[in-house]
Amino acid sequence: MSQVTKSKKTDLTSAFIEQYSLSDKQSSNNALASLRQEAIESFAAKGLPAKKEEEYKYTPITRQLEKQFNSLDVTPSPTPKISAELEKQVKENLVDVEANHLVFVNGHFIESLSTNVSLSDGITLLTLQQAFEEQNEELSAYLGKQADVNSDPFIALNTAMIDDGVFLHVPKNKATEKPVITYFFSDASTDNVIAHPRNLFVVEENAQAQLIEIFHTFGKSSSYNNPVTEVVLKDAAHLHYCKYQNESDAAYHTGTTQILQAQNSHFHGTSISLKGAMIRNNINAVLDAEYCESHMYGLYMLDGQSHVDNHTSVDHKKPNAFSNELYKGIMDDQSKGVFNGKIFVRPNAQKTNAFQSNANILLTDEASIDTKPQLEIWADDVKCSHGATTGQLDAEQMFYLQTRGLSKTQARAVLLKAFAGDVIQHIKTDALLEVIEQEISKRLEKEL
Repeated sequence: MSQVTKSKKTDLTSAFIEQYSLSDKQSSNNALASLRQEAIESFAAKGLPAKKEEEYKYTPITRQLEKQFNSLDVTPSPTPKISAELEKQVKENLVDVEANHLVFVNGHFIESLSTNVSLSDGITLLTLQQAFEEQNEELSAYLGKQADVNSDPFIALNTAMIDDGVFLHVPKNKATEKPVITYFFSDASTDNVIAHPRNLFVVEENAQAQLIEIFHTFGKSSSYNNPVTEVVLKDAAHLHYCKYQNESDAAYHTGTTQILQAQNSHFHGTSISLKGAMIRNNINAVLDAEYCESHMYGLYMLDGQSHVDNHTSVDHKKPNAFSNELYKGIMDDQSKGVFNGKIFVRPNAQKTNAFQSNANILLTDEASIDTKPQLEIWADDVKCSHGATTGQLDAEQMFYLQTRGLSKTQARAVLLKAFAGDVIQHIKTDALLEVIEQEISKRLEKEL
């Protein structure tokens, strides 16, 4: 192992590097060991993002992590004891649908709480640890190839700390008959917890898959989740993807979803964030061939002092591709939202159609949003647009509904559900959609 020079940027950066040095993650897998080494060197060079760093200027995640964690507790949490109470909590939060349910607690796979119903047609669905043992060659061909450790310090940190997650491979012309649902629960009932889940999804030519990632926290101690998901869509592959977060007031999260699309592939992604102390979601799609389609939808519905930051990037590299992006925010109390969406249209990407919209409703004077839609276009024969709006509930619509017999709370709920409906209607799994609708309704029941 070569020596990693410690960063002087923050004590927490040094603590993570020290944790890497003390771990036994330098495995006999040379490719993996090399990937981890590259990652920790990149992390050491960059450190956790500083306050003035442009990409994190509206989300001071480093400062918050330093308040909650120190050099003594940056170790990824050990496998928890599955008590009767924890088992009960997990089962209460599983989506009631026939599916492949893969349950992780504090980053560790819990086989006893997981179910697998459709391993057929050559489809591979393994935990990352299992894949290292059984599919190492195929795993190594894709792992770490899309999520660049030099592009973001949290990707680098995740890669250096790679432990467990999910590996899905759907062969050519095959489809997952049932959704694949991965649950990442944080059990913070007795102590602070940290996890770095890593997922890899490969959908081959003309294959289809439906994937859901759910993040939830138990307990009142602080939790930190730092997941990275890599997605590879081959020619004419279709993927429906959903990331659903409903964590706790003491939950910190920095997650990246990195997608690579080949010709005629379709990506439909929906991101729902309903709770968290400070959440940062990065979702980046690279349209690296003609006739790709990428659809991204997002809803953040915040209250209390929750802070959610959605960063999206759509990179059009080839001609005749289409992307559409719609993110909506509803912010109550002293919550804060951030949206930063980038569309790149490269010189060779003629005939690109790319659209992006961000709309926000502020329910109080204390709630706020920083929104920054961006277009960078180097081609001249394209159709691209972007826009952002921020406002309050329409007073005339509220008045109209109240004159029809609805209370103020009911009128508000009707309008906000309609506003959110433009996003959540794209969730393909009805049972999950029902869960989210119930959570939104419960949130809207409180009086203004």
